[in-house]
Amino acid sequence: MKKDYYEILGILRNASKEDIKQAFRKLALQYHPDRVASDKKEESEEKFKEISEAYAVLSDDEKKAQYDMYGHAGINSHYTHEDLFRGADFSSIFSDLGFGGGGSSIFEHLFGGGDFFGSSGGGNSRRVHRGRDLEFTVNLEFKEAVKGVNKTINFPSYKECASCRGTGDKSGKLSTCSSCQGSGKVSTQKSFFSLTTTCPQCKGAGSVVANPCVKCAGIGRIRDNQKLEVKIPAGVDDGSVLRLTGKGEQGRKGGGPGDLYIHINVKPHQFFKREMRDIILNVPITCMEAILGAEIKVPTIEGSVKMKIPSGTQNGKMFRIKGKGIPDPRRGGRGDQLVRVFVEIPVNLNRKQKKNLEDISRDISGNSYPEKENYFRVLKNVPLD
Repeated sequence: MKKDYYEILGILRNASKEDIKQAFRKLALQYHPDRVASDKKEESEEKFKEISEAYAVLSDDEKKAQYDMYGHAGINSHYTHEDLFRGADFSSIFSDLGFGGGGSSIFEHLFGGGDFFGSSGGGNSRRVHRGRDLEFTVNLEFKEAVKGVNKTINFPSYKECASCRGTGDKSGKLSTCSSCQGSGKVSTQKSFFSLTTTCPQCKGAGSVVANPCVKCAGIGRIRDNQKLEVKIPAGVDDGSVLRLTGKGEQGRKGGGPGDLYIHINVKPHQFFKREMRDIILNVPITCMEAILGAEIKVPTIEGSVKMKIPSGTQNGKMFRIKGKGIPDPRRGGRGDQLVRVFVEIPVNLNRKQKKNLEDISRDISGNSYPEKENYFRVLKNVPLD
């Protein structure tokens, strides 16, 4: 089980942003792998990973709110490992500690690449400029969720600038950075250490915009309203999230797009209820239908069907109509419709009707009520005092 982030940094839950930053600064100085003996480097690296993740979450208002409300489950369900570190301000801390402009080399070693800093820090690939993921809520009727539907959604987002083909340069091509010769990194000597850090000129991309595009001001993308047709699969449930890869916000300067997450909200139906892959329906029947049996019409998602009610049907009896439930979008197949009948007792009877029922009741023998007879038979042997 992962340790509590506040415990890792040694701070209280009401710690201020400055408290969080100072706690990380102190621990980073203590556990940075470049500052420990070689025999303790592996242990130090693990600790450094731990405190860096805690700082990346608690220093970000949105991530901190998710963690405070849901714990690690909230973080794991909303962010990839890369997203945890994107946007966190490590550069100023490492600069203050004397590890150069951002200290990205240690992150490349520990985390398999320097792109966790997002657009504000290290990295040497275009993933630095990947577009944001977007979220959109689609409201569905119960029937639409069961049968599937195509929905057209409109939302504001960035799209690739057609004039510069998303590069940000009017020529449509980026120029190799002269400071790092396209590597995205520069090396500096500090005391006994040779530090490799992100190139300050190209921010690790290895290329620069020499002649900014007039239409997008060198960003490589423009703000526009997007229109997208989304295919909602049959059987989708309320609260489901559909991920559309590459349909999110376009990245800057040729960076790839993010993803679009469609949150499904299914409106409740007046009569149908969903239970896993089955549909539950309550249907009223009369006393005579329950006593004598009948054939009734039952509504389903695909229209009405006929269903037989056997004579002597008891209140609350459940009937199953095969294959009229919810489709399974992953495994195939389909659930059933479960019909629960409830016997409606007649009201507002006149004197003649009551007399007729009384006459009928007297003609019905006790063994026609086996549950009632059994109840009183057992009750005789139960002490009441």
